[in-house]
Amino acid sequence: MSQTDSSPKERGAPRGNVGPLAEDTMTVRVTYRDTDQMGFVYYSNYFVYFEMGRTELLRRLGRTYRECEEQGVFLPVLEASCRYLASARYDDLIEIRTRVARWTRAALDFEYECRRASDGTLLAAGATHHAFTNAEGRVVRAGDAILPTGKKTEGP
Repeated sequence: MSQTDSSPKERGAPRGNVGPLAEDTMTVRVTYRDTDQMGFVYYSNYFVYFEMGRTELLRRLGRTYRECEEQGVFLPVLEASCRYLASARYDDLIEIRTRVARWTRAALDFEYECRRASDGTLLAAGATHHAFTNAEGRVVRAGDAILPTGKKTEGP
């Protein structure tokens, strides 16, 4: 997949959030390997697009998954959902909008929208819920610890 990215937009943080409620949009081109026999994007690939979106959003906020793991902090997916609304096909450009919906000391939630770039049609919308854990899978309060210096945003 080819991709181009824009920079994230930060919004204010409501009570309880320790991280920036940011959003970012990236574009991917549907490759042949992403499609099923009918030429449509195979349904599970939207979860791959969601992962690409959240990985790039975190990177643009100044911290990569790799750096989190090197600090001993992991972000397993506890829950994932996707609502399929329209089909994408081979060679379509898809805009993946990723938004941090909640960022607390123990959890991080993302929301996603995939739209066809040519006409803005909403193809799929979804969400993932993550916990901050250590290598043993125990929940840790690391939501504010993994933020780069100067990125912490406290709620009122």
